[in-house]
Amino acid sequence: MKTKEKQKRKFIIPIGFKLISMISLIIIAALSVMTFLATYNFTSDNEVRIRESSHKLAQVVAMKVKADFRSLKEQGVLIVSSILKEQGSEEDQEWSSYISNLVFQSGNDILFTGIAEKTPGGIRLVKGVMNEKAVSSLEKDRLKKILKSEEKLFRLSFKNIEEIHNSTPNFGEPVIGLSFPYVRVSEKEAHSIVVMYVRTNRLLEAVKSESSLGETFIVNSRGGLLAHDNRQLIGALTNFSHLRIVKMMMKGAQDNGQTEYTGDDGKAWLGAYKRITFGNIGVVSTVPRYEAFEAVRSIEKQNIYITIIVLSLAILIIYFFAKTLTIPVRNLVGASRQIEEGDFELAIVPTTRDEIGQLTESFVSMGAGLAEREKMKDALGKFVNKEIAEMAMQGEIKLGGERKNVAIFFSDIRSFTAISEDLEPEEVVEFLNSYMTRMVSCVDATHGLVDKFIGDAIMATWGTPVSRGNDTENAVNSALMMRGALLDFNRGRIKENKPEIKIGCGINSGDVIAGQIGSHDRMEYTVIGDAVNLAARIEGLNKPFGTDILISQDARDKVKDFYHLVPMQKILVKGKKRPQQVYAVLGKKDDDRRPKNLKALRKLLGIDEKKLPSFDPDKKEEKYEIVE
Repeated sequence: MKTKEKQKRKFIIPIGFKLISMISLIIIAALSVMTFLATYNFTSDNEVRIRESSHKLAQVVAMKVKADFRSLKEQGVLIVSSILKEQGSEEDQEWSSYISNLVFQSGNDILFTGIAEKTPGGIRLVKGVMNEKAVSSLEKDRLKKILKSEEKLFRLSFKNIEEIHNSTPNFGEPVIGLSFPYVRVSEKEAHSIVVMYVRTNRLLEAVKSESSLGETFIVNSRGGLLAHDNRQLIGALTNFSHLRIVKMMMKGAQDNGQTEYTGDDGKAWLGAYKRITFGNIGVVSTVPRYEAFEAVRSIEKQNIYITIIVLSLAILIIYFFAKTLTIPVRNLVGASRQIEEGDFELAIVPTTRDEIGQLTESFVSMGAGLAEREKMKDALGKFVNKEIAEMAMQGEIKLGGERKNVAIFFSDIRSFTAISEDLEPEEVVEFLNSYMTRMVSCVDATHGLVDKFIGDAIMATWGTPVSRGNDTENAVNSALMMRGALLDFNRGRIKENKPEIKIGCGINSGDVIAGQIGSHDRMEYTVIGDAVNLAARIEGLNKPFGTDILISQDARDKVKDFYHLVPMQKILVKGKKRPQQVYAVLGKKDDDRRPKNLKALRKLLGIDEKKLPSFDPDKKEEKYEIVE
């Protein structure tokens, strides 16, 4: 009897109740966590979307505003150019009338356009034309007073600055005054400027808000308001330079950005800006943070209600639990399609501990392995040529090499030690990275292969692992591209008061052994041979010869029909028994802008012929010797 009573007690709680209780607890915990995570993720995602929306809106408005100002500038130049061609008072009147009809017929936004010159006491309006249809009530004397009151602002354009400011109080309606250089005397000074007054109808239309949530406005380089949905702020000459987002726009190095700031009303705002090159003005798009996340708070409440409803219905849905097996299967199908499309970062996770769960884990592991392989391939491609990286990943590169006829290139920075000794190590690395990026892009653009970096020197080859049929020509083209890139690089350095960079390039063509050199554990794809040594020796001759690109006789024989080459003195380089003839490359024969002679080349490169070094043939440590 006791045994039977014990057995009955073991089964007092039905298994169905246990299952319902367990699943209910799981659902409560899961939905609670999911509700929290969903709210958190939605809040983060909503903020990202709001920021992106503000950023895109600022960019779109900026593009439109930029196009409008470009159009205004073109119209201003057209008007000024036309009125300067007038001769005689009668023609003056006729031509002014013609210009008014021609330029002003498309709209009444432009009120006045004129050309002004700088005087010791201010500025003098040389000539101008008014939009008679738009400003029939505006007298010339009044216009002169307005010009006089805004004279200090317009004078900025004599420093080659595009000036834009708010002139609404002077006209009684939204109007901007703008000026820009017309005739430049130098990079920092203009002889005459174009002065314009324009209604801001287009700007106001561009910043007009489609909803009551956010707002968009335009400010000039000093934070002065140019366009806003609230016209009272425009008429009051409001200045937003104290706002954080406007400060970022005026002082930031980038032309666009995002930030959160506190407005004059004390509210938190999410804003984005886009700076426009014309007049250095900026478009700012902002959204109040509290109103922007009103939807998040509403969804949070909805999630709570949904949790309660789902929990109530969970007991009824347990019966259909088996159907949930189809979800992992669908996820696996989607994952397989994702892998087929080349996306290996799978977001699926195992939801069961059965065969489907194991299969899901296998899919994720497979995707991770494929993703790792792609990352390794991309990483390897940054250190070696893409073709070599692909061959290495496929195991097609073996230890050893093969004979090839290639073009070998060496370049080196002149006086690099002197330049780098005044720099911190971090600055040296930054300088070399900037320099190497420009030079390597020239090699890549001509189908070359960077063999290695030797400090500040670059070794590159053409014709390996795959020849293009015109390898030497490609090598010379790359050197000429480097010349142009270096001149452009130096222009930027001169503006920053940094020393100019001079380089020497040496090119030779010949047979080499190309392949993997090293051990089975560590290999390097490179070329070796006498042709490589000669290219390195030729590069070093640029300094005494006062050139930047020298090629060997073998290279010259292959490209003589395409380039203007100048033979230099024969030299006896170290390791060679016979004198070698080298040639300076002036440029392509079909390039009319190339230097015509060595003197012109040295002038272009900034090389003083009087400071070229002299040589003592008896100095044994020299790598070369002039014999003719």
